[in-house]
Order: sequence, then C-alpha cells, then structure tokens
Amino acid sequence: MPAKKKTTKEKAKSKVKIAHASGKRKTSIAKATIKEGKGIVRVNKVNLDLVKPELARLRIREPLMIAGQAITDKLNINITVTGGGWSSQSEAARLAIAKAIIAYTEDEELKKKYLEYDRLLLIADTRRKEQKKPGTHSRARAKRQKSKR
Repeated sequence: MPAKKKTTKEKAKSKVKIAHASGKRKTSIAKATIKEGKGIVRVNKVNLDLVKPELARLRIREPLMIAGQAITDKLNINITVTGGGWSSQSEAARLAIAKAIIAYTEDEELKKKYLEYDRLLLIADTRRKEQKKPGTHSRARAKRQKSKR
C-alpha cells in the first residue's frame, strides 16, 4: 500500500516550533536556534559546560538563569558564534539567547525581567573600535610627541 499523503492541517500540527535570533558585539556575530528538547545548550557544537574561560560560560548562562529552569529545561539551544575574541563572543551569544527565548515564549514579563537585569540582554551594544587615522603611527588618536625645546 502506498503511504498516505498528509493534509495541510496535519503538516501544521507536526511542525516543531523553532525560534531564531542573532546578536552582535564588536566584530562577533552569534546565531541562536531554540527548539523543544531536554535543556541542552551548545556553543559551536560544544556543550556549554565545556566552554572556557569560565567567565564566558557564566555570561552565556545569565539569560538562562533569569528565565528559570521551568523554561530552559524544556528547550534545546544551539549557538553558532564567529569573529572577535572570547569576551565579545560571549556577549553576542547571551544577546542571541535572550532574544531567542523571548521570541520562542512570547512572554512580556520575562522581557521586563531581562531589561531590569541588564538592558544589553535585549538591545545590542553598538560601540565599535575607533578607526586609525592617517598621520598617526599606532592608535586612533596617538600622535608623535612634540618637543618644545
């Protein structure tokens, strides 16, 4: 017997709810994908418990701790981070996670909690490194020291 084709209603019911979000910090870009699961968090295909340094791990955990275990134990979170150093990568990852959890749960109360705790959990920090100017030898504003005598 040939397999029965699914109707559009059956397809809609079988679809898994997924939320995507991205976060930026300096030159780092993080993309987070959230779907229903067992509470597994991976950063670049590595379990969050193995991420080093510890400070980066703690920063990435902040939005998960604020959301609470009731929400995060039911979600699998995959984060892909590129560019920048470990510090800006962790900042970008926490922004992406917080945005994705809000998109997935659509919870206004949780959004207020995030904003009260730290505004940078939902709003990107747009500061960037200042460009080096022509006529300077190393940094953006560094110039040769002038001798007065």
